[in-house]
Amino acid sequence: MSRTTDAGRLGNHIIRNIAASFVAEKHNLHISYTSDAIIKKLGIPLFCGIKTYQSTVDMNNDNYFTFLDSDSLNSNIVANDYFQTREITNKIYKFIQSIKSEISIANQYCSRYMTNNDCFLHIRLGDVPHLNVGFDYYDTALSRCLPFDTLYISSDSPSHEIVQRLSNKYKNSEIIQKDEIDTIHFGSTCRHVVLSHGSFSAIIGYFSFYSDIYYPDYALAPRSWHGDMFSVPGWNCITI
Repeated sequence: MSRTTDAGRLGNHIIRNIAASFVAEKHNLHISYTSDAIIKKLGIPLFCGIKTYQSTVDMNNDNYFTFLDSDSLNSNIVANDYFQTREITNKIYKFIQSIKSEISIANQYCSRYMTNNDCFLHIRLGDVPHLNVGFDYYDTALSRCLPFDTLYISSDSPSHEIVQRLSNKYKNSEIIQKDEIDTIHFGSTCRHVVLSHGSFSAIIGYFSFYSDIYYPDYALAPRSWHGDMFSVPGWNCITI
């Protein structure tokens, strides 16, 4: 049967699975998804059909649209790339917008939509602190969001210097630590959302239906380890 691989963390899984779901639906493939149960809790439906084949082929960034656009497919697929090109992620963004009502219903914080003037700041550090865009980016983005009521800072490294400096500078801030689903759900309900690089931040942005969204300029981030998932119409690019 067809399947997706488990490379990366949840943000990678969400993007890879949705990309694979488009192909599975086009060709009615029976497919197994990594992190399927978690992703369904976010309100994202993933298609699973009935067709299986004797042969299996790899699907990656380079051949993705060959599979998606073809009229027929006679093999299982293994989705083993990250599918983070601008063309693919723009399709994913539009799909998420199209199921906004399902995602909103699944969000336990949905009563916060359009009822607050809070700012949510996601700072991706963890295993890639050397790739972070730095304090000045976050500080500049936050200055564009002012005035806000409460600044919620979410990071996989809450004790890192960048997090602590921002927390000390913005006295109306609170460092929060939630699981992955709660982080996406809560963050996406804030009026202002400031993103880092990385797929998890991109997903928070895709879910932020009623927020103004700020992200670091991808073109000026040669250290980036992912594709351009952030060039979304209406989002605010911060040049640093």
